[in-house]
Amino acid sequence: MSTTMASAPERRVLILGGTAEARALAALIADQPALAVVSSLAGRVADPRLPVGEVRIGGFGGAAGLTRWLTEHHIDAMVDATHPYATRMRTAAVDAATTAGVAHLRLERPGWTAQQGDRWHRVPNVDAAVRMLPTLGRRVLLTTGRQSIAAFLPLSGLWILARVVDAPADPIPAHVQLLRSRGPYTLSGELDLMRTHRIDVLVTKDSGGPLTEAKLAAARHLGLPVLMIDRPAPLASSTVVTTVEEAMRWLSGVPVQPG
Repeated sequence: MSTTMASAPERRVLILGGTAEARALAALIADQPALAVVSSLAGRVADPRLPVGEVRIGGFGGAAGLTRWLTEHHIDAMVDATHPYATRMRTAAVDAATTAGVAHLRLERPGWTAQQGDRWHRVPNVDAAVRMLPTLGRRVLLTTGRQSIAAFLPLSGLWILARVVDAPADPIPAHVQLLRSRGPYTLSGELDLMRTHRIDVLVTKDSGGPLTEAKLAAARHLGLPVLMIDRPAPLASSTVVTTVEEAMRWLSGVPVQPG
């Protein structure tokens, strides 16, 4: 009489995505037969890069809506791999995971580190960047994303090249030019862009990662100041890892939810 060893039960993982790290994690999970993955995208980008596996697009309706979704879909673990500046989603993820009793991890790539020759001016938020910007230059490459453009529009004494993936819905004044583009970028391309438009100051967020880092190297090469908006403070209740490999090791220790 032979016996068959029961296979381990499948664990269901929700990835709050939209970043390169989220896509890389989804691809690794898809290769694991004991894991099932659903990636959630906010839906703010018209043509997002889609990860491997099941994908849902759109908001949950805050922490309460996310809590219901986690419970109804029997999620065992949630990995928040959203953008480092997605503060509302980050807070909602922690609250929902706590309420639903779901294991929660924050996957966040490290920020950038200044190198010799960099002229970085760090500020804590967008409002502080708006106040400092006129003291640093007159022709601006703004790479902080569509949602923050409105804060810079009153700076009518500056010329601003705002690089975005999707155009904002509100009208753009004459002193602001939109450049719709998505990385990865190269050093030669960034140098050409800055020289062509006579850029004398770069404004960016400390997003980290290699996809858009070339703009920092170009600013360094040209001796331009960089106005760097710091990341929001981490939530004390979050377990944080910085690599996809660390996230996979964490997932290997997550038990299946009862019921």
